[in-house]
Amino acid sequence: MRRHYFGTDGIRGRVGEEPISPETILKLGWAAGRVLLGSERGSVLIGKDTRVSGYLLESALEAGLAAAGADIRLIGPIPTPGIAYLTRTTRAQAGIVISASHNPYEDNGIKFFSSQGTKLPDDIELAIEDMMARPLRAVESSALGKVRRFPDAAGRYIEFCKSAFPYRLDLDGLRIVVDCAHGATYQTAPHVFGELGADVIPIGVAPDGFNINRACGSTCPETVRDAVLEHRADLGVALDGDGDRVIMVDHRGEIIDGDRILFIIASHRQRMGQIVSGVVGTLMSNVGLEQALKRLAIPFRRAAVGDRHVMAVLNETGWQLGGEASGHVICLDKSTTGDGTIAALQVLWAMRESNSSLANLAAGIEVYPQTIINVSLRRGLAAGDVIRSPSVQAALHEVEQNLGEQGRVVLRASGTEPVVRVMVEAADPAMVVELSRHLAKAVEQAAATAVA
Repeated sequence: MRRHYFGTDGIRGRVGEEPISPETILKLGWAAGRVLLGSERGSVLIGKDTRVSGYLLESALEAGLAAAGADIRLIGPIPTPGIAYLTRTTRAQAGIVISASHNPYEDNGIKFFSSQGTKLPDDIELAIEDMMARPLRAVESSALGKVRRFPDAAGRYIEFCKSAFPYRLDLDGLRIVVDCAHGATYQTAPHVFGELGADVIPIGVAPDGFNINRACGSTCPETVRDAVLEHRADLGVALDGDGDRVIMVDHRGEIIDGDRILFIIASHRQRMGQIVSGVVGTLMSNVGLEQALKRLAIPFRRAAVGDRHVMAVLNETGWQLGGEASGHVICLDKSTTGDGTIAALQVLWAMRESNSSLANLAAGIEVYPQTIINVSLRRGLAAGDVIRSPSVQAALHEVEQNLGEQGRVVLRASGTEPVVRVMVEAADPAMVVELSRHLAKAVEQAAATAVA
């Protein structure tokens, strides 16, 4: 079935435009309540990031869920993985996060978690979409849902994160810059690292509803890099707006992306004598990660881009580690979903256990030069139509011919933003820049002449 609302990571878009309108979100809350609870009485948790539109969407969801007979527990700003954890441990029927992750404040979205703290399977999302096509009918007044605040949700999540770090170790003596992107981790991440003993320099911890992800966080690691160098810190941790992604920076200012983080965690676990059955990456994962894992005899598989696709392969293989270069790292033995804070703690564990710097641990993987260019599309223009246009396909074929066996090219529509992503990877950095620009220009020209 064709999806009308759900994308690769819930429902996302510009606030005030479909599907992120008050009317549609109200209907979504009602439909989700009907599908996820059925005829049973149960509770649904609602958390959010720090966008100003969170108040609006929270109220709309609350009304829809109450009309379906669901009891609601409002949590307020909390990282997305925090909702996954609390949904599971409080035995709620579902959890909902109001967030557009790394997008700017003008966007927002809705993410769902099952009672087990996992993203919803396709059939449940399609069932919710089917329910949204039906007339909204509220339950009898005696069965309407009630709303309560959730006390100390942030404190519970902080303790959960700390439990992912060995009790026998601490972070004493480490100076860490923590960039919370003015997002959902501003009340949790600095406390997690600080309570484990680190000297924390927090930045991006003054959300005003509009500055989330603005020139900070995992999508702008230059900010945390500059702070690391300024404060002569041992490392930096840059989280995104909802806390499910992380990019790190070593003491020299070198950026450590999700591919290197995955390698550090996998290699550390192998050194500790753990069996690392395999690692899941995506089509965008650097070939250097694949080669580094191969040297360790650790199997590697590529999934389609998006954490739901990585999770699907993890479930299929029974493996525990997976993620994306963008910093969405999943450690299934620690959390049921991607968690930037917990991923960073796994890297810090490796540093402490081996008494090594982040730079030394990352040196075990040699990444190929890679360039990713995001070509923005005007609203309403289908990215797939642009990619399939004859001129873009001709340019793509030309790039592939130039690369031969010496590199890779990936051309894909983003599942979270109105952009086409152009990725070129090869051993020759000059070739990478030239070919990526050539293909991106072809996409721009095709988009300019396409009819929405």
